[in-house]
Amino acid sequence: MASTVIFSLPNSAIQTSFLPGTHQLSRFNKKRPFNFVSDKVVSCRASNGNENNEHSSSPNRFDRRDVLVGLGSVYGATNLVSDPFALAAPISAPDLDLCQKATVTSKTAGTIKVACCPPKSAKIIDFKPPKFSKMRYRPAAQLVGPEYLDKFTKAVELMKALPEDDPRSFMQQADVHCAYCNGAYDQVGFPDLELQVHFSWLFFPFHRLYIYFWERILGKLIDDPDFAIPYWNWDTPAGYALPAIYNDPKSPLYDEKRNVNHLPPVLIDLDYAGVDEEISKRDLIKSNLSLMYRQVVTYKTPSLFLGAAYRAGDPPAPGMGSIENVPHTPVHRWVGDPRQTFNEDMGNFYSAARDPVFFAHHANVDRMWPIWKSLPGKKRRDFTTTDWLDASFLFYDENANLVRAKVRDVLDTKPLGYEYQKVDLPWLNTKPAPRRPRQGKGQAKAAETSKTTVISNTFPIVLEKPVRIEVPRPKKSRTKLEKEDEEEVLVLQNIKLDRNVAVKFDVYINEEDGETPTEPADSEFAGSFTNLPRTQHSGGKKLDTKLTLPISDLLEDLDAEGDDSIVVTLVPKLGKGQVSIGNIKIEYVRD
Repeated sequence: MASTVIFSLPNSAIQTSFLPGTHQLSRFNKKRPFNFVSDKVVSCRASNGNENNEHSSSPNRFDRRDVLVGLGSVYGATNLVSDPFALAAPISAPDLDLCQKATVTSKTAGTIKVACCPPKSAKIIDFKPPKFSKMRYRPAAQLVGPEYLDKFTKAVELMKALPEDDPRSFMQQADVHCAYCNGAYDQVGFPDLELQVHFSWLFFPFHRLYIYFWERILGKLIDDPDFAIPYWNWDTPAGYALPAIYNDPKSPLYDEKRNVNHLPPVLIDLDYAGVDEEISKRDLIKSNLSLMYRQVVTYKTPSLFLGAAYRAGDPPAPGMGSIENVPHTPVHRWVGDPRQTFNEDMGNFYSAARDPVFFAHHANVDRMWPIWKSLPGKKRRDFTTTDWLDASFLFYDENANLVRAKVRDVLDTKPLGYEYQKVDLPWLNTKPAPRRPRQGKGQAKAAETSKTTVISNTFPIVLEKPVRIEVPRPKKSRTKLEKEDEEEVLVLQNIKLDRNVAVKFDVYINEEDGETPTEPADSEFAGSFTNLPRTQHSGGKKLDTKLTLPISDLLEDLDAEGDDSIVVTLVPKLGKGQVSIGNIKIEYVRD
């Protein structure tokens, strides 16, 4: 690989992360009932099922549990000792009275303010499971018949005909995504912190609720309580093209702000990075199927699949789950129109839901949740902490009532009255394979790498070109039981970038220098980081997040479980020079 820089991390990096530039004050410091002065920062390194929201670790931080135990007598609250997360709290539904215009920013076009706040209501009702006479089955979009299509198009047409101030109207519903995703809401009680439903464990439940209420409104408008929206099954070859029902210019399902180079019969690239690669149909299918296998099958714990914990008082964007990262974001980018200033509609969060295909896209995202839980493995389950279960959101229902719903209300689709039409899942049998048999055991692949340029312990790394880093492994040659108990993960910490910048970089493990590019079908391909443009909230602060990639299966496939270290290659694909990495290390996740 040309123009590659290689870094070596010392063994001390196993225990100590590189210090980040700034720290967000902890929930304890924000809520303390007395003056507490310290030059250290309280962190939440306490692990409640490994659902922590730790952007980085530091020797200058001390454990939040120690603080609470030590101050238990001051508070007079013994429960703080037994429950280190007693001060934690679930994210609350936003205060609509405090909604503000959303911000959309581009380096070339500047900043615009978008009014996407919902109508206010004096009354909020709590969500109750619907009553239904039979289960609704959401169909695969490419399999629907004329009768269904007539119903669906009529419903969307009626939604678009509703008065603009009706919270059930098409644009009001589209603005729900704008408000929750582009900085229109602050967290209740924390006016300096954005409420964000991406880059965390809120992603799946929020979008499930969102498309559920959209579906209920459509059913109400055509007087059919059994109506179910379609899903775009981009995970299988039969659904790789944009569904034809969305490509009729005379249909209310059509949106002119789409990439004209990606209309049917063009097949989607689930690894899309803004440029159409020269690749055969056969190789594209293999790449897509292997990518789906990796993103669903190899992510075996709640935090890896659903996303990192995000509690009240936390800064937004602690870390994406697997599906949110890829293929969710590449699909948005692939559909969005590059001719538009902000890559509208699907290519920007503020406008994404203005394209009706958004809801078919997210129906398929939602479909991945029950599929993941149905696969073998005792850890493929939902979080059990109330900080997740009691997180809440506000939506208008089919009767224009403002409804407060919690995550615990939507853990299963069946009580909501819907399931998904079954289709074949060939990606379950398309496991990535090593590019070549590995030579030798027990020696770090780093020793085989041509180290023409070695810079030790240099962070942050700005991704202007491919870089290679030797990362030490704290444990090696683990038993089968140990691997079942703990997933070995590669953690890229303090990933910083402007929120309005489209970014994608790939991560390879033990790829030899000079090889042809690694692809998703290769075991050496560990995953990617993606970002879709969104708000510049809180005074233009940069996005500061992390990427966690499971590597237990990968190391087994590469016969590298006995290695002392691995070589990690980072390859920028989109947004070169726009993202930096604060630290890289290996951890072990239990969940």
